[in-house]
Amino acid sequence: MKTKLHRTTGLAALALTLSLGMAACGSDDEGSTATDTASSAAPSTPEETPAEESTEAMGAGAQTFGPGCELVPTDGAGSFDGMATEPVATAASANPLLGTLVTAVGKAGLVDTLNSADGLTVFAPTDDAFNKIPKKDLNAVLKDKKTLTSILTHHVVAGQLSPDQVAGEHETLNGDMITVEGSGEEFTVGDENAAVLCGNIPTANATVYVVDTVLMP
Repeated sequence: MKTKLHRTTGLAALALTLSLGMAACGSDDEGSTATDTASSAAPSTPEETPAEESTEAMGAGAQTFGPGCELVPTDGAGSFDGMATEPVATAASANPLLGTLVTAVGKAGLVDTLNSADGLTVFAPTDDAFNKIPKKDLNAVLKDKKTLTSILTHHVVAGQLSPDQVAGEHETLNGDMITVEGSGEEFTVGDENAAVLCGNIPTANATVYVVDTVLMP
């Protein structure tokens, strides 16, 4: 009788131990599974740089400066993004600020010369800049190809100059010198002290600085 009772008690204890052990294992597995599920469910968020996002959002106009930049179209061929894809003479032809300059470049036969250059900096007078010249004198210059070519190439410098490089004395395609003064976002060009209205405009082969006065050799 004692032997049977002892065996029964031992079996009961063993069963209880196994039951508790299995419960503990089950609890650990469930905890691990819940943790793994929560970890895998958490979204992976890549690090974002605000400056990079801003530059991408602004496109080709991100590095331009000056009050005149507000007058450049926000879309289309004459916008910063549109101009960036075309060589400089073609790009300028789409910009509403540069109609007279484009006409002058065409009359001087400089379209192919400017478009095929490897890299240029162009100081581009606005229509208002040309309007400062008496109409009679302007018409006379537009008919004189030699004089017109000399004036237009005086506005062009070899190499694409960034705002950090543009200040100083530079040789123009006309073979003379032109001086740019200033720093940051405020520059004047030539003896006329032409103000840069919108600077550092990118085109496919040039950097453009729109100015408020025609520069004379």
